[in-house]
Amino acid sequence: MAVPESNALPRAQAGAPTSGVIHVRTRLTADFTVLSNALVQRRGSAVTVGVAAYISSLPDGHPVTIAALCAHFDEGEILISRALRELEAAGFLERRRERVPGGQIRTRTYFYDVPGGAGPPDPKGPPKPLRGRARRGAPAAPEAPTPRLPSVQPPPPAVSPLADADPRAVDVLVRLRRVDPRLVLSEREAARLAPAVGAWLAAGLSPVRITDLLTTRLPDAFLGRPAGILAYRLRDTPLPAPPPVPRTEAAPSLTVHPLQNCDDCDRAFRSPHKGCCPGCDKKQALRAACTGWASPSGSGAGGGVRSGAAARRG
Repeated sequence: MAVPESNALPRAQAGAPTSGVIHVRTRLTADFTVLSNALVQRRGSAVTVGVAAYISSLPDGHPVTIAALCAHFDEGEILISRALRELEAAGFLERRRERVPGGQIRTRTYFYDVPGGAGPPDPKGPPKPLRGRARRGAPAAPEAPTPRLPSVQPPPPAVSPLADADPRAVDVLVRLRRVDPRLVLSEREAARLAPAVGAWLAAGLSPVRITDLLTTRLPDAFLGRPAGILAYRLRDTPLPAPPPVPRTEAAPSLTVHPLQNCDDCDRAFRSPHKGCCPGCDKKQALRAACTGWASPSGSGAGGGVRSGAAARRG
């Protein structure tokens, strides 16, 4: 019997690639995260992909604020904020303002494995009911009524907590991180501290003075949020006395007397009463002192004081 021979080509040798990366796969059973290629292979900033991978590995309820991410990564606030905005624009991240049962409004962060949460349909969904007869001679099963899904109301528009705050006080609080990068405040914290800063501004303190009072001799390490330290300083730092208000003295009122003609020299002078001018009064007083006459205003032994014109006529 002839020996069967195959004319199929031999199997290609599956060797390692000559260039590029070589993966060494390890089957993980715990402490791993599944990431989509659309996220990991996203073109753009590596910081954005790294922040997305880190958020995907966190459990539900873990804080993902800018301050918490800056404490984990070496990048600063600007790069972390840009990465969050890029993820939100791409549809991987969504931040909603929702009202909690206590009545407060909080920001909830939702992270999707695929952009916009439009993932593949679940293949393990409930089976569809059979239409018609399953087999000949058997009555058709009644169709179950399709449940009506409740209408989903759109979330209320986001209201910034800084809407009613003093813009000057908010500007002072925002500029604190330029002096100390650790003084990063959220909108809710800035809205809570703005009234106290506004009171300092109303008391006459300049923004530079307030910044010095809030940033001088801070501790090396914060045990809590920086808003607690700022609130303590705003509450317990005594306000300096306001600068004295300069008193303006009222200018003396000038009384303008009417013009009078002197009874002696017929010159015009201003006086509330008729009579002689001040020069003639001095002459008459000197003459009266020399001759022994009485003063011009009184009555003497000679029956009165004669005017200069009457004396000359006499």
